[in-house]
Amino acid sequence: MSEMLEEKARASGWFRELRDRIVAAFETLEDAAGAAPGVFEVTQTRRAAPDGGDAGGGLMSVMRGGQVFEKVGVNVSTVYGELGARAQAAMAARTGLPGMAEDPRFWASGISLVAHMQNPHCPAVHMNTRMFWTPHGWWFGGGSDLNPCLEYPEDTLHFHAVQKEHCDRHGADLYPRFKAWADEYFHIPHRGRARGVGGIFLDDHCTGDWEADFAFIRDVGTAFLPAYLPLVERRMGMDWGEDERDAQLVHRGLYAEYNLVYDRGTKFGLETGHDANAVLMSLPPLAKWI
Repeated sequence: MSEMLEEKARASGWFRELRDRIVAAFETLEDAAGAAPGVFEVTQTRRAAPDGGDAGGGLMSVMRGGQVFEKVGVNVSTVYGELGARAQAAMAARTGLPGMAEDPRFWASGISLVAHMQNPHCPAVHMNTRMFWTPHGWWFGGGSDLNPCLEYPEDTLHFHAVQKEHCDRHGADLYPRFKAWADEYFHIPHRGRARGVGGIFLDDHCTGDWEADFAFIRDVGTAFLPAYLPLVERRMGMDWGEDERDAQLVHRGLYAEYNLVYDRGTKFGLETGHDANAVLMSLPPLAKWI
């Protein structure tokens, strides 16, 4: 298989562009909320190879204690190197890829976002999209899902409708398939429930047509802001009290359990030696268990 240098550059460039759009949109929300708006702290991350050499890195952008966002992280990275046996196992969908044992090189680039909100009426949200390459195959993955502690059916309908609209541009079968995958993936077995109200999820996505698949993964990312921002704008000014805050903290505990026990991205990031703070950026600032 070719090294796909041009395709890799285009993919990593797109993830960085999407990151810039989202960070700007979130800071605009903060500016509109009133005095002392939150701002992102941006840190460069670096990943070292076992021999100490360069193995890629990225940008970790985190806002804490904003007017709208209690904590939000928007990370982008491009990493490369060789996959050890445990990292290969953490890939899940591509475990046992022919040839990996003989040539375990990999390259991966993507964006990952998690937002935990100040107002309990505003839903938390997760989004990520990525491209993965090995000498034996390439694929895309990612998705977006909504995690309200206080669900509003009209918000859920809007979020899913925007996801469907963007998926339908690439085939009528995609949204139903990836929605069902999200419902399965974001289920928490030990709690017997979903962590939120779903969205879309996909992994190992490769039709053999890189241009078509790249266009699709761009639309998955492009759908995020129109799916999510109207919900925040609708809810950020609502009154709330101790009961709503308590429900939010309990729900965050559920979210933390999922990310630490089941999430593939968390496992893969830690197994490949990426910056632990960046990998665990998704954890809420405060949570509660009862």
